[in-house]
Amino acid sequence: MKIGVMQPYFLPYIGYWQLLAAVDAFVVHDRIQYTKKGWINRNRFLLNGKDGLFTVPLEKGSDFLDIVERRISAGFDRDRLLNQLSASYRKAPHFAVAFPIIERIVRCPHENLFDYVHGSLHEIAVFLDIATPLVRSSRLDIDHGLRAEAKVLALCKAQAASALPGETITYVNAIGGQALYSRDEFKAHGIELRFIQTRSIRYVQYDRAFVPNLSIVDVMMFNSKKAIRAMLGEYDLV
Repeated sequence: MKIGVMQPYFLPYIGYWQLLAAVDAFVVHDRIQYTKKGWINRNRFLLNGKDGLFTVPLEKGSDFLDIVERRISAGFDRDRLLNQLSASYRKAPHFAVAFPIIERIVRCPHENLFDYVHGSLHEIAVFLDIATPLVRSSRLDIDHGLRAEAKVLALCKAQAASALPGETITYVNAIGGQALYSRDEFKAHGIELRFIQTRSIRYVQYDRAFVPNLSIVDVMMFNSKKAIRAMLGEYDLV
């Protein structure tokens, strides 16, 4: 059984979806502190041949609030964001298919940040035929006061309760987590630790130089569903 644990990112890059597709259960943190510098409520898109940033604004709140305690700003202009994305991608080859999905995501009426982002993950997963269940971390019976590696281990053990007898339990993390986790520590708890390394993925973005690692929005605008499904397998487990 392969398990992934991640923060809820808004319309993240292809590597996030590779991880989601590669595991049997995907735990999404809701009881974890919101960070301004992360990708929870923002991402990158193609803007005049370079990378631009789009953001879902939040109501002011304590820096110590968890993701599930943050709320989307009442002043969030959904039309403005959609117009911004439409202006950048309306001439892209798959705009007619992709934009209605993005529009449905952006217009979602949820005011809670976690619910809003969680809904976007579900929408894209359905489009890409990714059947991996999304599990809210707070619904797993663990000590939610745990931090860092200890919390991930607890989440893995709780999720592994549904594994078949004798089934190998593997925690799969993004490659950037190599400095955060110890293979020996996971092994001591009966869990294999692997990291997903996205291979070089390139595609045509109009007639300009390729800008990598943009939001899944960019991938959907320039690639067919079949092509994106193929990209989901373009990784190595190390």
